[in-house]
Amino acid sequence: MILSALGSAAPAVAQVRGVVPAIVPVPDQGSFESRRIVVERRGNVGGPPVILLPGMASTSAVWEKVLPALERRYDLHLVTVRGFGEYEAGANAAGLISAPAADEVRRYVQEQGLQRPALIGHSMGGQMALRIAADGGEEIGRVMVVDSSPFFPALIDRGMSVGDVEPFARLAFQIVSMLGDEVLRSRAPNMGLDLSGAAGSVFDGLGWQGGDRRVLAQSLYEVLTTDLRHRLPEIVAPVTVVYGWSEDSENPRAQVDGAFRYSFMNLRAPARFVRMTGAEHMVMIDTPRQFERAVIEFLGQR
Repeated sequence: MILSALGSAAPAVAQVRGVVPAIVPVPDQGSFESRRIVVERRGNVGGPPVILLPGMASTSAVWEKVLPALERRYDLHLVTVRGFGEYEAGANAAGLISAPAADEVRRYVQEQGLQRPALIGHSMGGQMALRIAADGGEEIGRVMVVDSSPFFPALIDRGMSVGDVEPFARLAFQIVSMLGDEVLRSRAPNMGLDLSGAAGSVFDGLGWQGGDRRVLAQSLYEVLTTDLRHRLPEIVAPVTVVYGWSEDSENPRAQVDGAFRYSFMNLRAPARFVRMTGAEHMVMIDTPRQFERAVIEFLGQR
């Protein structure tokens, strides 16, 4: 079915394989409070600010492998959306997730007085970064999206529309909503469960950290149906697109170059595209050294 195809062929319909450390970040001790996001501040407080946004069903722990290369020089702000991992859902328990969380990140930037921060966002976090950059204009210094797209279904079929994918997104929402909380906190095989067909495809796409099923269901729906291509011309910050790629012609990853370039063609300035050979969706975990070099180059460190 098409939902299964999206899960297997799209580089980034949702979080896919990769071991994520079971680390719960410590919230920033500043005055910022939010019922939608949690922020941990690390690194050099006096350095250039960098905001890292994880994808669906992930916490800021996904960035652990790259942090040692950045902490000495950069002021790092690690965001987690409430309802992912072990965090309570808060205001994300009902209604939209991605857009309100992006608004909270922008409020954080303003209240903390961050000067033209760099944004690095993976998957759903990449969509959040694009939204923040479009809304923030000159407030944002530069943007890196990691295996993310302004409209994920277009990575499969350029002619797809939100209307085309909406029925399958609704089905995915229903499947995730029906899964028990305990199942969502651990992988189905670890629970001795057999989730076949569409249910298995959707569950495999959730990643390793899980979270509140209401937040996961709504986030998956939004990842599939969000179309930000019309917002790309509003982004003034330079954009770098990092994505997994394979040399194996039989691997769908070998064919993604054109799809990513097409997806970002509406930017006012051409994006820079960097492919990570051997990586799947969890680029920062699959190829950590390659990703580290890409991030350092993106941030301008020599």
